[in-house]
Formats: sequence, C-alpha cells, structure tokens
Amino acid sequence: MANLPKNIAVVGCGYWGQNIVRSASEAGILAAVSDTDAARAAQFAEKYKVRSLSFEALLSDDTIAGIMLAVPAPQHAEMALAAFSAGKHVFVEKPIALSLEDAQAMIDAAKNAERVLMVGHLLHYHPAFIALKKMVTSGMVGSIRHIYSNRLNFGKIRIEENVFWSFAPHDVSMILALVGRMPLNIDAHYTADLMQSALASTAIAHFDFGQNLNAHIHVSWLNPFKEQKLVVVGDLGMIVFDDTLPWDQKLAVVKNNVIFKDAHPVLHKGQPTFVPVQASEPLRDECIHFAQCVATGQTPNTDGLEALRVLRVLHACDKAAEAHS
Repeated sequence: MANLPKNIAVVGCGYWGQNIVRSASEAGILAAVSDTDAARAAQFAEKYKVRSLSFEALLSDDTIAGIMLAVPAPQHAEMALAAFSAGKHVFVEKPIALSLEDAQAMIDAAKNAERVLMVGHLLHYHPAFIALKKMVTSGMVGSIRHIYSNRLNFGKIRIEENVFWSFAPHDVSMILALVGRMPLNIDAHYTADLMQSALASTAIAHFDFGQNLNAHIHVSWLNPFKEQKLVVVGDLGMIVFDDTLPWDQKLAVVKNNVIFKDAHPVLHKGQPTFVPVQASEPLRDECIHFAQCVATGQTPNTDGLEALRVLRVLHACDKAAEAHS
C-alpha cells in the first residue's frame, strides 16, 4: 500500500460514510473529509488528522485527486457530475443513481473527463465472494442451475428507499457477476409491512436467465434474525457463502448428488467442506481498489457499466412488483 495515492477525500460522514472515512484512513489514502454538517466533518477531521473542507472547496483543491461520495442516492448524479467537471475521480455508493438517465450521464461524464467512476458494490471485494467466483468459473460444482441470496435483518429501516433498493443491489450485482448475462425475465413481489409507510420492507425477486438457470433474492428489514447468505447450486454440488459465520466457516462446498433406484430419485447429502479464506476488511479493500484505479487509470471491478446493469434490474423489479399491486 506504500504506492497508493494519499489524496482521496470522503464526502458524507453519516451512518455509512463514517465507515468509509475510517477504512480510507486505515488504507492510508485519506486526505480530507466533508459533510453538510460542518461540526460533524470537523469532528472526523480531528479524529483522523485530515482536513475538513466544503464540497465546493474539495472541487477547487488541486491536491485532491479522488472523491468518495457517501451521500443520499438522490444527490449522487449531481455531485458526481460536478466532480468530473472539476477533474476528480469518483467513487459513489450504491446505487449509482436513481434513474437510468442519470447513471448514463455519469458514465459519459467520466469517459469524457478520462476519469475513474467506481460504484460501491462492496461484496465484490469480499475475499469469500472472490474465492466463490473463482470456484464457479473453474467448474467446481458443474453447470450452475440456481442461485439464491437472502439478506435479512431487523432494521435499519430507511425512509428514503424501499428495502429492495437498500439491500438488494449487492445481491443483484453478485448474481450478475456469477451468471455473466442479464436475466431474460424478472418477477418481483414487494410487501409494505409497516403501518403508515408505503415503502416495501420485504421483497422477493425471481430471475430467469434461460438455459435452465434461475435465481432469486429475498430481502427484509423486518426479520427476527440476521441472515446474509448466497447459495450457488450446480449439478455437481453447492457453494454456500454465509457472511454471518466466522471466517473459517464463511465459505463451504457441499457435494450433494442424486441417484435413481427403481426409477425413484434418492438424494445423497454431502457434508460441508469449509474453504479457507484469508480474513480481510472488504470496505478497506474496496477503498484500496479505488485508490489503485486513481493511480493507474485501470477500470474498477465495479465500474459504471456494471452498476448500470444492476440499476436496470432494480427498475425491472420495481415494474414487476407494481404489476402485482
């Protein structure tokens, strides 16, 4: 990490932004912080021994090469476009934007300015998902037939976006990365369980990718227990990524198989084999990846085009859910 640029600023020191500030500082790339609450920004600037600047001051500061935006999604496009106009590289939290038009405008602006646009699809930088993706690519569990992802918890409830837009971008992003193509058909059901709220707090989406491959996502912030589990089912076995378990159990392979006796299927259930995964902090690794892209000009693993595909799926899920209401 010695060659990483140390001129990255984080904009937004709120619920999630403070984690990015901490991780950027741990990565040694943090130069400044900014927040609409000047006192809050000053507090974090003092804690991490960096400068506190307004967003406008960051844009005009030639020493700042990259800006990490941890602000509400409705502000993503406007602030990113301003940053590109000022010659800055931009990291933006998920979702890339609310509208497809805004997302495309951000992609075009980054290209025209010859600057990096990276989106915070965090789990792409998780060692367990990186290992899982390699295992799928190698054919360890054969041809993929089904993928399901559950992201369940009790809170934190948002008032700006429904649970699917809050939780599911991570799951959509992982599934698209594993499959390598867009779904042919999408169906979704949203449920608003909270009184006096029209925002969905529970959602289920189903994706048909053709070629006997489908996937589903279940997300909720009104679940009695926490679950963060991705399961890949192949015709030679299954891979389970359970992020609630300790590092030595987060990734497992289960070699189940079916044989036929007298024309009747008999299931042979295998025991899970845990796959060693080197413990790491995904958010810190994500910050490092952004800094590396700023330094080298390389295309991020989660660039604007990848984020646009995720956004298209989010909109398609909303449309499908509306058809059921």
